[in-house]
Amino acid sequence: MSTQVERLEHNMVKLTVEVPADLFEKAILAVYNRNKKSISIPGFRKGHAPLRMLEKIYGAGIFFEDAANDLINQTYGEEADGTGLEFVSRPVFDVTQIEKGKPFIYTAEVAVRPEVELGEYRGIEVSRQEVTVTEEEVNEEIGREQDKNSRLVEVTDRPVESGDTVILDYSGAVDGVQFDGGTAENQTLVIGSGSFIPGFEEQLIGMGLEETKDITVTFPEEYHSKELAGKEAVFTCTIHKIQKKELPELNDEFAQDVSEYDTFDEYRKSVEDTLRERKEQAAKTAKENEAIDKLIESSNMDIPEAMIDAQVTSMYQDYARQLQSQGIPIDTYLQYMGTNEAKMKEEMRPQALKQIKTRLVLEAVAKDAHLEATDLRVEEEIEKIAARYQMEAAKLSESMGEYEREQLKKDIAVQEAIDLIADTLKEV
Repeated sequence: MSTQVERLEHNMVKLTVEVPADLFEKAILAVYNRNKKSISIPGFRKGHAPLRMLEKIYGAGIFFEDAANDLINQTYGEEADGTGLEFVSRPVFDVTQIEKGKPFIYTAEVAVRPEVELGEYRGIEVSRQEVTVTEEEVNEEIGREQDKNSRLVEVTDRPVESGDTVILDYSGAVDGVQFDGGTAENQTLVIGSGSFIPGFEEQLIGMGLEETKDITVTFPEEYHSKELAGKEAVFTCTIHKIQKKELPELNDEFAQDVSEYDTFDEYRKSVEDTLRERKEQAAKTAKENEAIDKLIESSNMDIPEAMIDAQVTSMYQDYARQLQSQGIPIDTYLQYMGTNEAKMKEEMRPQALKQIKTRLVLEAVAKDAHLEATDLRVEEEIEKIAARYQMEAAKLSESMGEYEREQLKKDIAVQEAIDLIADTLKEV
Protein backbone atom coordinates (compact mmCIF):
# COMPACT_ATOMS: atom_id res chain seq x y z
CA MET A 1 0.00 0.00 0.00
CA SER A 2 1.35 3.43 -0.87
CA THR A 3 0.01 6.99 -0.66
CA GLN A 4 1.27 10.08 -2.44
CA VAL A 5 0.36 13.59 -1.31
CA GLU A 6 0.02 16.37 -3.87
CA ARG A 7 -0.45 19.93 -2.66
CA LEU A 8 -3.11 21.87 -4.56
CA GLU A 9 -4.13 25.53 -4.38
CA HIS A 10 -6.04 27.06 -1.46
CA ASN A 11 -5.03 24.47 1.15
CA MET A 12 -6.40 21.52 -0.79
CA VAL A 13 -4.46 18.28 -1.20
CA LYS A 14 -4.89 15.23 -3.38
CA LEU A 15 -4.06 11.85 -1.90
CA THR A 16 -3.35 9.09 -4.40
CA VAL A 17 -3.73 5.71 -2.75
CA GLU A 18 -2.48 2.55 -4.50
CA VAL A 19 -3.86 -0.76 -3.22
CA PRO A 20 -1.94 -3.91 -4.31
CA ALA A 21 -3.62 -6.13 -6.90
CA ASP A 22 -3.89 -9.09 -4.51
CA LEU A 23 -5.90 -7.00 -2.00
CA PHE A 24 -8.15 -5.87 -4.82
CA GLU A 25 -8.74 -9.53 -5.77
CA LYS A 26 -9.56 -10.35 -2.13
CA ALA A 27 -12.05 -7.46 -2.04
CA ILE A 28 -13.77 -8.76 -5.18
CA LEU A 29 -13.95 -12.25 -3.65
CA ALA A 30 -15.42 -10.83 -0.44
CA VAL A 31 -18.17 -9.03 -2.38
CA TYR A 32 -18.86 -12.21 -4.36
CA ASN A 33 -19.21 -14.28 -1.17
CA ARG A 34 -21.49 -11.63 0.32
CA ASN A 35 -23.82 -11.66 -2.68
CA LYS A 36 -23.63 -15.14 -4.21
CA LYS A 37 -26.59 -16.54 -2.26
CA SER A 38 -28.93 -14.21 -4.11
CA ILE A 39 -27.51 -14.96 -7.59
CA SER A 40 -29.12 -17.57 -9.81
CA ILE A 41 -27.98 -18.59 -13.31
CA PRO A 42 -28.99 -21.58 -15.48
CA GLY A 43 -26.96 -24.75 -14.88
CA PHE A 44 -26.08 -23.97 -11.26
CA ARG A 45 -27.96 -24.19 -8.00
CA LYS A 46 -28.87 -20.77 -6.60
CA GLY A 47 -25.88 -19.39 -4.79
CA HIS A 48 -23.39 -21.82 -6.27
CA ALA A 49 -22.39 -20.11 -9.52
CA PRO A 50 -18.56 -19.71 -9.56
CA LEU A 51 -17.08 -16.22 -9.57
CA ARG A 52 -15.33 -16.84 -12.91
CA MET A 53 -18.64 -17.86 -14.51
CA LEU A 54 -20.35 -14.71 -13.28
CA GLU A 55 -17.50 -12.57 -14.60
CA LYS A 56 -17.73 -14.33 -17.95
CA ILE A 57 -21.49 -13.76 -18.21
CA TYR A 58 -21.78 -10.26 -16.74
CA GLY A 59 -18.30 -8.90 -17.35
CA ALA A 60 -15.15 -8.73 -15.25
CA GLY A 61 -16.37 -5.60 -13.51
CA ILE A 62 -19.53 -7.11 -12.02
CA PHE A 63 -18.28 -6.57 -8.44
CA PHE A 64 -15.85 -3.72 -9.09
CA GLU A 65 -18.00 -0.93 -7.66
CA ASP A 66 -18.74 -2.65 -4.35
CA ALA A 67 -15.13 -3.84 -4.05
CA ALA A 68 -13.87 -0.31 -4.67
CA ASN A 69 -16.21 1.12 -2.03
CA ASP A 70 -15.10 -1.50 0.47
CA LEU A 71 -11.41 -0.83 -0.17
CA ILE A 72 -11.83 2.94 0.10
CA ASN A 73 -13.70 2.56 3.40
CA GLN A 74 -11.07 0.14 4.70
CA THR A 75 -7.96 2.05 3.65
CA TYR A 76 -8.65 5.77 3.51
CA GLY A 77 -8.73 6.48 7.24
CA GLU A 78 -5.40 4.83 7.97
CA GLU A 79 -3.72 6.26 4.87
CA ALA A 80 -5.01 9.76 5.65
CA ASP A 81 -3.79 9.54 9.26
CA GLY A 82 -0.41 8.44 7.96
CA THR A 83 0.09 11.74 6.15
CA GLY A 84 0.21 13.66 9.43
CA LEU A 85 -2.07 16.32 7.93
CA GLU A 86 -5.16 17.73 9.67
CA PHE A 87 -8.12 17.47 7.32
CA VAL A 88 -11.10 19.83 7.68
CA SER A 89 -13.56 18.60 5.03
CA ARG A 90 -15.02 15.42 3.67
CA PRO A 91 -12.90 13.82 0.94
CA VAL A 92 -14.05 13.70 -2.67
CA PHE A 93 -13.03 10.33 -4.10
CA ASP A 94 -12.22 9.41 -7.69
CA VAL A 95 -11.16 5.97 -8.95
CA THR A 96 -8.29 6.31 -11.43
CA GLN A 97 -7.43 2.63 -11.99
CA ILE A 98 -9.64 -0.38 -11.52
CA GLU A 99 -8.68 -3.42 -13.58
CA LYS A 100 -8.22 -7.15 -13.04
CA GLY A 101 -4.66 -8.10 -12.12
CA LYS A 102 -3.57 -4.50 -11.51
CA PRO A 103 -3.35 -2.36 -8.37
CA PHE A 104 -6.52 -0.48 -7.44
CA ILE A 105 -5.78 3.25 -7.43
CA TYR A 106 -8.02 6.04 -6.16
CA THR A 107 -7.62 9.69 -5.27
CA ALA A 108 -9.12 11.79 -2.51
CA GLU A 109 -9.24 15.58 -2.66
CA VAL A 110 -9.64 17.09 0.77
CA ALA A 111 -9.08 20.41 2.54
CA VAL A 112 -6.32 20.74 5.11
CA ARG A 113 -6.27 23.06 8.05
CA PRO A 114 -5.02 26.49 6.90
CA GLU A 115 -1.97 28.05 8.49
CA VAL A 116 -2.65 31.43 10.08
CA GLU A 117 -0.29 34.35 9.74
CA LEU A 118 -1.32 35.91 13.03
CA GLY A 119 -1.62 39.64 13.57
CA GLU A 120 -0.83 41.36 16.87
CA TYR A 121 -3.35 40.16 19.46
CA ARG A 122 -2.18 42.10 22.50
CA GLY A 123 -3.25 45.69 23.02
CA ILE A 124 -5.96 45.78 20.32
CA GLU A 125 -7.82 49.09 20.35
CA VAL A 126 -11.59 48.89 20.69
CA SER A 127 -14.43 51.37 21.17
CA ARG A 128 -15.18 52.39 24.74
CA GLN A 129 -18.45 50.92 26.00
CA GLU A 130 -20.37 53.12 28.42
CA VAL A 131 -22.74 51.19 30.68
CA THR A 132 -25.70 53.09 32.12
CA VAL A 133 -29.07 51.95 33.41
CA THR A 134 -31.89 54.46 33.15
CA GLU A 135 -34.98 54.73 35.31
CA GLU A 136 -37.08 54.11 32.19
CA GLU A 137 -35.30 50.81 31.54
CA VAL A 138 -35.89 49.68 35.12
CA ASN A 139 -39.57 50.61 34.81
CA GLU A 140 -39.86 48.67 31.55
CA GLU A 141 -38.29 45.58 33.13
CA ILE A 142 -40.60 45.76 36.12
CA GLY A 143 -43.51 46.38 33.75
CA ARG A 144 -42.74 43.15 31.91
CA GLU A 145 -42.79 41.24 35.19
CA GLN A 146 -46.00 43.02 36.14
CA ASP A 147 -47.51 42.02 32.80
CA LYS A 148 -46.47 38.36 33.29
CA ASN A 149 -48.36 38.35 36.60
CA SER A 150 -51.49 40.02 35.24
CA ARG A 151 -54.86 38.33 34.99
CA LEU A 152 -57.68 38.57 32.48
CA VAL A 153 -60.96 40.05 33.63
CA GLU A 154 -64.14 39.69 31.59
CA VAL A 155 -65.67 42.91 30.26
CA THR A 156 -69.39 43.26 29.57
CA ASP A 157 -70.03 47.01 29.64
CA ARG A 158 -68.00 48.27 26.67
CA PRO A 159 -66.87 47.31 23.15
CA VAL A 160 -63.49 45.90 22.14
CA GLU A 161 -60.43 48.11 22.74
CA SER A 162 -56.81 47.76 21.70
CA GLY A 163 -54.97 45.42 24.08
CA ASP A 164 -58.07 43.37 24.88
CA THR A 165 -58.21 39.60 24.52
CA VAL A 166 -61.27 38.45 22.60
CA ILE A 167 -62.88 35.09 21.91
CA LEU A 168 -64.39 35.06 18.43
CA ASP A 169 -65.65 33.01 15.51
CA TYR A 170 -64.59 33.92 12.02
CA SER A 171 -65.14 32.61 8.53
CA GLY A 172 -63.11 33.93 5.59
CA ALA A 173 -63.84 33.83 1.88
CA VAL A 174 -62.14 35.00 -1.31
CA ASP A 175 -64.56 35.89 -4.14
CA GLY A 176 -67.31 34.32 -2.04
CA VAL A 177 -65.51 30.96 -1.69
CA GLN A 178 -64.22 29.78 1.69
CA PHE A 179 -60.58 28.67 1.83
CA ASP A 180 -58.61 26.21 3.96
CA GLY A 181 -57.57 27.63 7.31
CA GLY A 182 -59.92 30.59 7.03
CA THR A 183 -62.53 29.40 9.53
CA ALA A 184 -62.33 29.02 13.32
CA GLU A 185 -64.61 28.92 16.35
CA ASN A 186 -63.85 30.29 19.81
CA GLN A 187 -60.49 31.60 18.64
CA THR A 188 -58.45 33.58 21.20
CA LEU A 189 -56.90 36.77 19.85
CA VAL A 190 -55.05 39.64 21.55
CA ILE A 191 -55.95 42.88 19.80
CA GLY A 192 -52.77 44.60 18.68
CA SER A 193 -50.60 41.48 18.80
CA GLY A 194 -50.22 41.39 15.02
CA SER A 195 -51.07 37.69 15.00
CA PHE A 196 -53.52 37.96 12.12
CA ILE A 197 -53.41 39.50 8.66
CA PRO A 198 -52.59 43.25 8.73
CA GLY A 199 -55.77 45.26 9.22
CA PHE A 200 -57.79 42.41 10.71
CA GLU A 201 -57.37 43.15 14.42
CA GLU A 202 -57.85 46.90 14.06
CA GLN A 203 -61.29 46.39 12.51
CA LEU A 204 -62.47 44.41 15.54
CA ILE A 205 -62.01 47.47 17.76
CA GLY A 206 -65.43 48.92 18.63
CA MET A 207 -67.35 45.66 18.23
CA GLY A 208 -69.64 44.62 21.09
CA LEU A 209 -70.47 41.25 22.61
CA GLU A 210 -72.22 38.86 20.20
CA GLU A 211 -71.95 41.45 17.44
CA THR A 212 -71.28 40.12 13.94
CA LYS A 213 -69.38 42.13 11.36
CA ASP A 214 -67.78 41.61 7.95
CA ILE A 215 -64.10 42.60 7.82
CA THR A 216 -62.26 43.11 4.54
CA VAL A 217 -58.51 42.59 4.39
CA THR A 218 -55.87 41.97 1.73
CA PHE A 219 -53.34 39.17 2.11
CA PRO A 220 -49.71 40.35 1.81
CA GLU A 221 -48.02 39.76 -1.53
CA GLU A 222 -45.36 37.65 0.25
CA TYR A 223 -47.96 35.52 2.09
CA HIS A 224 -46.78 31.92 2.52
CA SER A 225 -49.86 30.51 0.79
CA LYS A 226 -49.39 31.40 -2.88
CA GLU A 227 -53.11 30.86 -3.59
CA LEU A 228 -54.01 33.70 -1.19
CA ALA A 229 -51.05 36.07 -1.68
CA GLY A 230 -52.28 39.53 -2.70
CA LYS A 231 -55.97 38.47 -2.64
CA GLU A 232 -58.76 40.41 -0.96
CA ALA A 233 -60.73 38.40 1.60
CA VAL A 234 -63.90 39.02 3.62
CA PHE A 235 -64.09 37.59 7.14
CA THR A 236 -67.42 37.32 8.95
CA CYS A 237 -66.56 37.76 12.64
CA THR A 238 -68.63 37.34 15.83
CA ILE A 239 -67.29 38.42 19.24
CA HIS A 240 -68.27 36.07 22.08
CA LYS A 241 -66.10 37.33 24.92
CA ILE A 242 -64.07 40.46 25.74
CA GLN A 243 -61.34 40.36 28.37
CA LYS A 244 -59.03 43.06 29.63
CA LYS A 245 -55.70 42.70 31.36
CA GLU A 246 -55.64 43.61 35.05
CA LEU A 247 -52.15 44.38 36.36
CA PRO A 248 -51.10 43.77 39.98
CA GLU A 249 -50.28 46.81 42.09
CA LEU A 250 -46.56 47.60 42.42
CA ASN A 251 -46.01 47.26 46.16
CA ASP A 252 -44.23 45.13 48.74
CA GLU A 253 -46.67 42.27 48.21
CA PHE A 254 -45.86 42.25 44.49
CA ALA A 255 -42.12 42.17 45.28
CA GLN A 256 -42.61 39.22 47.62
CA ASP A 257 -44.62 37.35 44.97
CA VAL A 258 -42.11 37.74 42.14
CA SER A 259 -38.77 37.82 43.98
CA GLU A 260 -36.86 36.92 47.13
CA TYR A 261 -37.14 40.47 48.48
CA ASP A 262 -39.50 41.77 51.15
CA THR A 263 -39.92 45.33 49.92
CA PHE A 264 -40.56 46.86 46.54
CA ASP A 265 -37.56 49.18 46.93
CA GLU A 266 -35.25 46.18 47.43
CA TYR A 267 -36.79 44.44 44.43
CA ARG A 268 -36.38 47.55 42.28
CA LYS A 269 -32.71 47.81 43.27
CA SER A 270 -32.17 44.15 42.34
CA VAL A 271 -33.74 44.77 38.92
CA GLU A 272 -31.39 47.70 38.37
CA ASP A 273 -28.37 45.61 39.43
CA THR A 274 -29.40 42.76 37.12
CA LEU A 275 -29.80 45.11 34.18
CA ARG A 276 -26.38 46.62 34.87
CA GLU A 277 -24.74 43.18 35.04
CA ARG A 278 -26.46 42.21 31.80
CA LYS A 279 -25.28 45.38 30.06
CA GLU A 280 -21.75 45.00 31.40
CA GLN A 281 -21.60 41.46 30.04
CA ALA A 282 -22.99 42.64 26.69
CA ALA A 283 -20.39 45.43 26.60
CA LYS A 284 -17.62 42.95 27.41
CA THR A 285 -18.81 40.64 24.62
CA ALA A 286 -19.07 43.54 22.18
CA LYS A 287 -15.47 44.59 22.91
CA GLU A 288 -14.25 41.01 22.53
CA ASN A 289 -16.08 40.63 19.22
CA GLU A 290 -14.67 43.92 17.94
CA ALA A 291 -11.16 42.86 18.95
CA ILE A 292 -11.51 39.46 17.28
CA ASP A 293 -12.84 41.12 14.11
CA LYS A 294 -9.80 43.40 14.05
CA LEU A 295 -7.48 40.45 14.69
CA ILE A 296 -9.07 38.59 11.77
CA GLU A 297 -8.49 41.66 9.56
CA SER A 298 -4.83 41.86 10.55
CA SER A 299 -4.24 38.13 10.09
CA ASN A 300 -3.86 36.16 6.87
CA MET A 301 -5.32 32.74 6.10
CA ASP A 302 -6.41 30.97 2.93
CA ILE A 303 -9.73 29.24 3.62
CA PRO A 304 -10.53 26.37 1.23
CA GLU A 305 -14.06 26.33 -0.18
CA ALA A 306 -14.47 22.72 0.90
CA MET A 307 -13.92 23.79 4.52
CA ILE A 308 -16.66 26.41 4.20
CA ASP A 309 -18.96 23.83 2.58
CA ALA A 310 -18.40 21.47 5.52
CA GLN A 311 -19.17 24.22 8.05
CA VAL A 312 -22.33 25.24 6.17
CA THR A 313 -23.53 21.64 6.10
CA SER A 314 -22.89 21.32 9.83
CA MET A 315 -24.81 24.55 10.55
CA TYR A 316 -27.71 23.46 8.34
CA GLN A 317 -27.93 20.06 10.04
CA ASP A 318 -27.82 21.69 13.50
CA TYR A 319 -30.65 24.04 12.52
CA ALA A 320 -32.69 21.13 11.12
CA ARG A 321 -32.25 19.23 14.41
CA GLN A 322 -33.36 22.27 16.42
CA LEU A 323 -36.50 22.57 14.31
CA GLN A 324 -37.18 18.84 14.58
CA SER A 325 -36.92 19.07 18.39
CA GLN A 326 -39.79 21.57 18.17
CA GLY A 327 -41.79 19.21 15.99
CA ILE A 328 -41.09 21.07 12.75
CA PRO A 329 -39.57 19.04 9.88
CA ILE A 330 -37.00 21.02 7.92
CA ASP A 331 -38.89 20.44 4.64
CA THR A 332 -42.04 21.96 6.15
CA TYR A 333 -40.04 24.96 7.39
CA LEU A 334 -38.43 25.53 3.99
CA GLN A 335 -41.80 25.37 2.27
CA TYR A 336 -43.35 27.81 4.75
CA MET A 337 -40.45 30.25 4.29
CA GLY A 338 -40.64 29.97 0.50
CA THR A 339 -37.04 28.82 0.18
CA ASN A 340 -35.04 25.63 -0.33
CA GLU A 341 -31.97 23.91 1.07
CA ALA A 342 -29.57 25.38 -1.50
CA LYS A 343 -30.73 28.98 -0.87
CA MET A 344 -30.64 28.55 2.87
CA LYS A 345 -27.13 27.14 2.76
CA GLU A 346 -25.99 30.01 0.55
CA GLU A 347 -27.33 32.49 3.10
CA MET A 348 -25.35 30.67 5.80
CA ARG A 349 -22.00 30.95 4.01
CA PRO A 350 -20.94 34.38 5.37
CA GLN A 351 -21.66 33.26 8.93
CA ALA A 352 -19.85 29.96 8.32
CA LEU A 353 -16.77 31.79 6.99
CA LYS A 354 -16.80 34.12 10.00
CA GLN A 355 -16.98 31.16 12.40
CA ILE A 356 -14.07 29.44 10.68
CA LYS A 357 -11.86 32.52 10.72
CA THR A 358 -12.71 33.23 14.36
CA ARG A 359 -11.84 29.72 15.44
CA LEU A 360 -8.60 29.67 13.44
CA VAL A 361 -7.24 32.94 14.82
CA LEU A 362 -8.19 32.06 18.41
CA GLU A 363 -6.52 28.66 18.14
CA ALA A 364 -3.49 30.41 16.64
CA VAL A 365 -3.41 32.77 19.64
CA ALA A 366 -3.66 29.82 22.02
CA LYS A 367 -0.75 28.12 20.25
CA ASP A 368 1.37 31.27 20.11
CA ALA A 369 0.77 32.06 23.80
CA HIS A 370 1.25 28.42 24.85
CA LEU A 371 -2.24 28.20 26.35
CA GLU A 372 -3.13 24.63 27.24
CA ALA A 373 -5.95 23.23 29.33
CA THR A 374 -4.75 21.34 32.40
CA ASP A 375 -6.46 18.12 33.52
CA LEU A 376 -7.84 20.02 36.50
CA ARG A 377 -9.30 22.69 34.23
CA VAL A 378 -10.88 20.00 32.05
CA GLU A 379 -12.53 18.33 35.04
CA GLU A 380 -13.85 21.70 36.22
CA GLU A 381 -15.40 22.27 32.81
CA ILE A 382 -16.92 18.78 32.82
CA GLU A 383 -18.51 19.58 36.20
CA LYS A 384 -20.05 22.73 34.73
CA ILE A 385 -21.41 20.83 31.72
CA ALA A 386 -22.79 18.09 33.96
CA ALA A 387 -24.53 20.63 36.20
CA ARG A 388 -26.04 22.33 33.15
CA TYR A 389 -27.60 19.07 31.95
CA GLN A 390 -28.29 17.68 35.45
CA MET A 391 -25.85 14.80 35.06
CA GLU A 392 -23.24 13.23 37.33
CA ALA A 393 -19.84 14.70 36.51
CA ALA A 394 -18.04 11.40 37.14
CA LYS A 395 -20.29 9.51 34.72
CA LEU A 396 -19.97 12.22 32.08
CA SER A 397 -16.18 12.18 32.43
CA GLU A 398 -16.09 8.39 32.09
CA SER A 399 -18.29 8.46 29.00
CA MET A 400 -16.05 10.92 27.16
CA GLY A 401 -13.70 9.37 24.63
CA GLU A 402 -10.25 10.65 23.75
CA TYR A 403 -11.58 12.72 20.83
CA GLU A 404 -14.26 14.43 22.94
CA ARG A 405 -11.76 15.21 25.67
CA GLU A 406 -9.29 16.67 23.18
CA GLN A 407 -12.02 18.84 21.68
CA LEU A 408 -12.92 20.08 25.15
CA LYS A 409 -9.27 20.96 25.76
CA LYS A 410 -9.22 22.94 22.52
CA ASP A 411 -12.42 24.76 23.49
CA ILE A 412 -10.94 25.70 26.85
CA ALA A 413 -7.73 26.95 25.19
CA VAL A 414 -9.84 29.07 22.80
CA GLN A 415 -11.70 30.62 25.73
CA GLU A 416 -8.39 31.36 27.42
CA ALA A 417 -7.25 33.01 24.20
CA ILE A 418 -10.35 35.24 24.29
CA ASP A 419 -9.58 36.11 27.93
CA LEU A 420 -5.98 36.97 27.03
CA ILE A 421 -7.12 39.27 24.24
CA ALA A 422 -9.75 40.87 26.49
CA ASP A 423 -7.27 41.46 29.34
CA THR A 424 -4.95 43.48 27.10
CA LEU A 425 -7.55 45.56 25.22
CA LYS A 426 -7.15 49.32 24.91
CA GLU A 427 -10.39 51.30 24.94
CA VAL A 428 -10.37 54.45 22.81
